[in-house]
Amino acid sequence: MRNRHFEDEWFMDIALKNAEKAYSKGEVPVGAVVVCPEGKVISESFNLKESNLDPLGHAEVIAIKAAAQKTSSWRLNDCTLYVTLEPCLMCLASITHSRIKRLVFGAYDPKGGAFSLGYYFNKDKRLNHRFSAVGGLSHYKCSKLLSSFFKERRKGYKK
Repeated sequence: MRNRHFEDEWFMDIALKNAEKAYSKGEVPVGAVVVCPEGKVISESFNLKESNLDPLGHAEVIAIKAAAQKTSSWRLNDCTLYVTLEPCLMCLASITHSRIKRLVFGAYDPKGGAFSLGYYFNKDKRLNHRFSAVGGLSHYKCSKLLSSFFKERRKGYKK
C-alpha cells in the first residue's frame, strides 16, 4: 500500500533540488516535477525566465511541456505536478489545459499565487477539467529558499 504523504514529501524534495539549481543560476528558485500514476518521475525542471529571456519560462510550464513530449501526449491524465511555489495564473491555466489530475505545491504566494488571489480554476465547473490541489507541503523549506534568494537580491549580493 502506498503512503501518499511520504510520496508527496519525496517528490517535493526533488522539486526543491530543482529550485536550488534555479537559485545557483540566478533564477527565482522554483522547481517542478511531473509524476505518472505509477509513481515515476516523467519530467523535472526549474525556472529559466532570465537564462532563456522567456516570460513563459516558469518551472511548471517547462515540466508540463517536457512531460507531454516524453509521453507523446499533451493530456497528462492521472499525473501529479509538484511545485515549490504556488502557481501563478498562467501556470494554473497550463495545469488545467494539460489535464493534470493533482497539484501539490509548497510555499504560498500571496502576491502572485492564483489561489491566494482567489482564482480556483481547478474547481471551476465552467471549465472542462478540474483537479485537486494541496498547498503548503514543505512550506518552510520552500519559502526559506525563496526568502534567501530575494534577501540576497535586495542587498545587491553577488556570487
